[in-house]
Amino acid sequence: MALLLDRHGWLAPSPGVARLPSPNHDARPAGTQVSLLVLHNISLPPGRFGGPEVAGLFLNTLDYGSHPWLERLRGLRVSAHFFIRRDGGLAQFVSTDARAWHAGVSRHAGRERCNDFSLGIELEGTDTLPYTDAQYAALRRLVPVLRARYPLSAARGHEHIAPGRKTDPGPAFDWKRFGRDCGFLRRQLPPV
Repeated sequence: MALLLDRHGWLAPSPGVARLPSPNHDARPAGTQVSLLVLHNISLPPGRFGGPEVAGLFLNTLDYGSHPWLERLRGLRVSAHFFIRRDGGLAQFVSTDARAWHAGVSRHAGRERCNDFSLGIELEGTDTLPYTDAQYAALRRLVPVLRARYPLSAARGHEHIAPGRKTDPGPAFDWKRFGRDCGFLRRQLPPV
């Protein structure tokens, strides 16, 4: 089933798509055009997949006592527009019209504060574990819908816009496959 983005920047309800509105967002600066797609990875605790922790983090409902590692995230307020699980399941946390809090201190093409002009997609994974075919299929469904609405002129990893601070999505992410599947030209992707 094709994905549809409504006039408010939310994916229309469909099988395999969850809408989980996060409080961790705000308005983009007036007149800002969305032009960058930022890919991340996340697993909570690190290397563990399939649990409720990522959604809990983005919704400020994380059970810090469920694992000792999670305590270090207490007080953190972050989000992304989308989260793609290992099985290809898709959750949307923030309207694409709003500024999600995913990039932090960042820079792309001479511009600071990438959250202002980007969309953030979190992939359930780690820097070194290969991403799944189901995740690439979900990107292949989602990204063209985003590109139809916004003039996305580049796609980068968190590692490219925050070098030295972030390492994701890491060497396990296949940028060539992503570019081919999602219609990005080589010049629109990071050098690989």
